Amino acid sequence: MDQKKLQKKIAKLETVNDQLIAEIRYLDEIAMKLGFSEGLKTLKEAAIELIELEEDIGTDDNPMFDS
Repeated sequence: MDQKKLQKKIAKLETVNDQLIAEIRYLDEIAMKLGFSEGLKTLKEAAIELIELEEDIGTDDNPMFDS
């Protein structure tokens, strides 16, 4: 790959990276507004805890996990 193609590819990746960073910041802000004190960090911890609880108790007989 020549230098110009590499620079173009880097510029595109930097743009995508900037967009992803903005989206993560926005999601973090929303999570905090929903009451997750540390945003995505505590949202992720709560989600993992729910998944583990679901795995531990099973979902077949538990109405808490009905869809």
